[in-house]
Amino acid sequence: MLEQRINLLKQKIVEYAFFIENMIRNSIKGLMNKNRELLEKVIDDLEPKANDFEIELDELCTSTIAQFGPKAKNLRSILMIEKMNNDLERIGDQAVNISECGLYLIEKPPVKPLVDIPRMGEEAVKMLNDAIDSFINENITLAESVCERDNIVDNLRDQILRELITFMTSDPVTIERSIHLIKISRNLERIADLSTNICEDVIFMIEGKVIKHRKKKD
Repeated sequence: MLEQRINLLKQKIVEYAFFIENMIRNSIKGLMNKNRELLEKVIDDLEPKANDFEIELDELCTSTIAQFGPKAKNLRSILMIEKMNNDLERIGDQAVNISECGLYLIEKPPVKPLVDIPRMGEEAVKMLNDAIDSFINENITLAESVCERDNIVDNLRDQILRELITFMTSDPVTIERSIHLIKISRNLERIADLSTNICEDVIFMIEGKVIKHRKKKD
Protein backbone atom coordinates (compact mmCIF):
# COMPACT_ATOMS: atom_id res chain seq x y z
CA MET A 1 0.00 0.00 0.00
CA LEU A 2 2.81 2.42 0.89
CA GLU A 3 4.64 1.54 -2.33
CA GLN A 4 1.50 2.32 -4.33
CA ARG A 5 1.17 5.67 -2.60
CA ILE A 6 4.79 6.55 -3.30
CA ASN A 7 4.31 5.61 -6.95
CA LEU A 8 1.28 7.93 -7.00
CA LEU A 9 3.37 10.73 -5.51
CA LYS A 10 6.02 10.19 -8.19
CA GLN A 11 3.36 10.29 -10.87
CA LYS A 12 1.98 13.53 -9.45
CA ILE A 13 5.40 15.22 -9.28
CA VAL A 14 6.04 14.31 -12.92
CA GLU A 15 2.65 15.77 -13.90
CA TYR A 16 3.40 18.92 -11.95
CA ALA A 17 6.85 19.27 -13.52
CA PHE A 18 5.32 18.92 -16.99
CA PHE A 19 2.79 21.63 -16.13
CA ILE A 20 5.55 23.97 -14.91
CA GLU A 21 7.65 23.27 -18.00
CA ASN A 22 4.64 24.33 -20.07
CA MET A 23 4.47 27.59 -18.13
CA ILE A 24 8.12 28.33 -18.89
CA ARG A 25 7.73 27.50 -22.58
CA ASN A 26 4.61 29.67 -22.86
CA SER A 27 6.31 32.62 -21.18
CA ILE A 28 9.24 32.48 -23.62
CA LYS A 29 7.00 31.81 -26.63
CA GLY A 30 4.74 34.70 -25.66
CA LEU A 31 7.75 37.01 -25.45
CA MET A 32 9.27 35.86 -28.74
CA ASN A 33 5.97 35.97 -30.66
CA LYS A 34 4.69 39.14 -28.97
CA ASN A 35 1.65 37.13 -27.92
CA ARG A 36 -0.16 39.00 -25.15
CA GLU A 37 -2.84 36.33 -24.79
CA LEU A 38 -0.24 33.64 -24.09
CA LEU A 39 1.58 35.77 -21.53
CA GLU A 40 -1.65 36.64 -19.74
CA LYS A 41 -2.61 32.96 -19.73
CA VAL A 42 0.55 32.13 -17.77
CA ILE A 43 -0.25 34.81 -15.19
CA ASP A 44 -4.04 34.57 -14.89
CA ASP A 45 -4.78 30.94 -15.69
CA LEU A 46 -1.75 28.69 -15.29
CA GLU A 47 -0.29 30.14 -12.08
CA PRO A 48 -3.46 29.62 -9.97
CA LYS A 49 -3.64 26.03 -11.23
CA ALA A 50 0.03 25.52 -10.39
CA ASN A 51 -0.57 26.82 -6.87
CA ASP A 52 -3.54 24.48 -6.41
CA PHE A 53 -1.45 21.56 -7.63
CA GLU A 54 1.31 22.43 -5.16
CA ILE A 55 -1.12 22.52 -2.22
CA GLU A 56 -2.76 19.24 -3.23
CA LEU A 57 0.58 17.44 -3.55
CA ASP A 58 1.88 18.87 -0.29
CA GLU A 59 -1.22 17.60 1.52
CA LEU A 60 -0.83 14.18 -0.09
CA CYS A 61 2.79 13.96 1.09
CA THR A 62 1.79 14.95 4.62
CA SER A 63 -1.09 12.48 4.79
CA THR A 64 1.15 9.69 3.46
CA ILE A 65 3.67 10.25 6.25
CA ALA A 66 0.91 10.42 8.87
CA GLN A 67 -0.92 7.35 7.58
CA PHE A 68 1.97 4.99 6.86
CA GLY A 69 4.83 6.19 9.07
CA PRO A 70 7.43 5.50 6.35
CA LYS A 71 11.07 4.99 7.29
CA ALA A 72 14.50 4.97 5.67
CA LYS A 73 14.43 5.24 1.87
CA ASN A 74 10.62 5.51 1.65
CA LEU A 75 10.64 8.49 4.00
CA ARG A 76 13.51 10.12 2.12
CA SER A 77 11.63 9.70 -1.16
CA ILE A 78 8.50 11.35 0.21
CA LEU A 79 10.46 14.23 1.74
CA MET A 80 12.30 14.64 -1.55
CA ILE A 81 9.01 14.86 -3.45
CA GLU A 82 7.76 17.42 -0.94
CA LYS A 83 10.85 19.56 -1.49
CA MET A 84 10.64 19.23 -5.29
CA ASN A 85 7.01 20.27 -5.04
CA ASN A 86 8.10 23.49 -3.35
CA ASP A 87 10.90 24.06 -5.87
CA LEU A 88 8.48 23.59 -8.77
CA GLU A 89 6.09 26.16 -7.30
CA ARG A 90 8.97 28.63 -7.13
CA ILE A 91 9.93 27.85 -10.73
CA GLY A 92 6.34 28.60 -11.71
CA ASP A 93 6.76 32.00 -10.04
CA GLN A 94 9.80 32.64 -12.25
CA ALA A 95 7.70 31.88 -15.34
CA VAL A 96 5.14 34.43 -14.15
CA ASN A 97 7.89 37.02 -13.68
CA ILE A 98 9.10 36.37 -17.23
CA SER A 99 5.55 36.80 -18.55
CA GLU A 100 5.10 40.08 -16.68
CA CYS A 101 8.32 41.44 -18.18
CA GLY A 102 7.20 40.12 -21.55
CA LEU A 103 3.94 42.08 -21.36
CA TYR A 104 5.99 45.25 -21.04
CA LEU A 105 8.49 44.37 -23.75
CA ILE A 106 6.08 43.27 -26.49
CA GLU A 107 4.66 46.79 -26.63
CA LYS A 108 8.11 48.33 -27.21
CA PRO A 109 10.63 48.22 -30.05
CA PRO A 110 13.31 45.58 -29.46
CA VAL A 111 16.62 46.57 -27.92
CA LYS A 112 18.36 43.77 -29.82
CA PRO A 113 17.43 40.48 -31.52
CA LEU A 114 16.49 37.91 -28.87
CA VAL A 115 18.93 35.07 -29.42
CA ASP A 116 20.39 34.11 -26.04
CA ILE A 117 17.18 34.34 -24.00
CA PRO A 118 15.40 31.57 -25.94
CA ARG A 119 18.62 29.52 -25.70
CA MET A 120 18.57 30.03 -21.95
CA GLY A 121 14.92 29.03 -21.86
CA GLU A 122 15.49 25.78 -23.75
CA GLU A 123 18.45 24.84 -21.58
CA ALA A 124 16.57 25.67 -18.36
CA VAL A 125 13.57 23.54 -19.41
CA LYS A 126 15.84 20.63 -20.35
CA MET A 127 17.64 20.90 -17.00
CA LEU A 128 14.31 20.77 -15.16
CA ASN A 129 13.13 17.79 -17.19
CA ASP A 130 16.39 15.92 -16.56
CA ALA A 131 16.30 16.80 -12.86
CA ILE A 132 12.91 15.13 -12.46
CA ASP A 133 14.05 12.13 -14.53
CA SER A 134 17.16 11.76 -12.39
CA PHE A 135 14.96 11.46 -9.29
CA ILE A 136 12.39 9.09 -10.77
CA ASN A 137 15.06 6.79 -12.22
CA GLU A 138 17.64 7.37 -9.45
CA ASN A 139 20.11 8.29 -12.17
CA ILE A 140 23.08 9.92 -10.50
CA THR A 141 24.94 10.42 -13.80
CA LEU A 142 22.06 12.47 -15.16
CA ALA A 143 21.83 14.46 -11.92
CA GLU A 144 25.54 15.28 -12.08
CA SER A 145 25.23 16.38 -15.71
CA VAL A 146 22.47 18.85 -14.77
CA CYS A 147 24.70 20.35 -12.08
CA GLU A 148 27.50 20.74 -14.61
CA ARG A 149 25.20 22.37 -17.18
CA ASP A 150 24.27 25.12 -14.73
CA ASN A 151 27.38 26.93 -15.98
CA ILE A 152 25.93 27.07 -19.50
CA VAL A 153 22.98 29.12 -18.26
CA ASP A 154 25.22 31.28 -16.07
CA ASN A 155 27.46 32.07 -19.04
CA LEU A 156 24.49 33.03 -21.20
CA ARG A 157 23.22 35.29 -18.44
CA ASP A 158 26.61 36.99 -18.21
CA GLN A 159 26.75 37.47 -21.96
CA ILE A 160 23.28 39.04 -22.02
CA LEU A 161 24.24 41.36 -19.18
CA ARG A 162 27.43 42.51 -20.91
CA GLU A 163 25.61 43.23 -24.17
CA LEU A 164 22.79 45.12 -22.49
CA ILE A 165 25.16 47.24 -20.43
CA THR A 166 26.72 48.33 -23.72
CA PHE A 167 23.32 49.27 -25.13
CA MET A 168 22.30 51.16 -21.98
CA THR A 169 25.58 53.07 -21.90
CA SER A 170 25.41 54.11 -25.54
CA ASP A 171 21.66 54.88 -25.56
CA PRO A 172 19.94 55.68 -22.23
CA VAL A 173 16.52 55.35 -23.93
CA THR A 174 17.04 51.57 -23.89
CA ILE A 175 17.62 51.36 -20.14
CA GLU A 176 14.12 50.34 -19.02
CA ARG A 177 13.72 47.74 -21.76
CA SER A 178 17.19 46.39 -21.03
CA ILE A 179 16.41 46.06 -17.34
CA HIS A 180 13.37 43.93 -18.17
CA LEU A 181 15.53 41.69 -20.36
CA ILE A 182 18.07 41.38 -17.55
CA LYS A 183 15.26 40.39 -15.18
CA ILE A 184 14.15 37.68 -17.62
CA SER A 185 17.68 36.30 -17.85
CA ARG A 186 17.93 36.23 -14.05
CA ASN A 187 14.61 34.41 -13.77
CA LEU A 188 15.83 31.79 -16.24
CA GLU A 189 19.06 31.49 -14.29
CA ARG A 190 17.02 30.94 -11.14
CA ILE A 191 15.05 28.16 -12.83
CA ALA A 192 18.34 26.47 -13.69
CA ASP A 193 19.54 26.95 -10.10
CA LEU A 194 16.40 25.33 -8.67
CA SER A 195 16.77 22.41 -11.08
CA THR A 196 20.36 22.06 -9.92
CA ASN A 197 19.17 22.06 -6.31
CA ILE A 198 16.89 19.12 -7.09
CA CYS A 199 19.81 17.20 -8.57
CA GLU A 200 22.03 17.97 -5.59
CA ASP A 201 19.35 16.45 -3.37
CA VAL A 202 19.11 13.42 -5.69
CA ILE A 203 22.86 12.88 -5.37
CA PHE A 204 22.61 13.14 -1.59
CA MET A 205 19.67 10.74 -1.50
CA ILE A 206 21.52 8.12 -3.55
CA GLU A 207 25.12 8.52 -2.39
CA GLY A 208 24.93 10.55 0.80
CA LYS A 209 27.33 13.04 -0.80
CA VAL A 210 26.75 16.74 -0.10
CA ILE A 211 27.68 19.05 -2.98
CA LYS A 212 25.41 21.98 -2.15
CA HIS A 213 28.18 24.29 -1.03
CA ARG A 214 30.44 23.98 -4.02
CA LYS A 215 31.68 27.31 -5.29
CA LYS A 216 29.35 28.97 -7.81
CA LYS A 217 29.47 32.10 -9.88
CA ASP A 218 27.13 34.88 -8.82
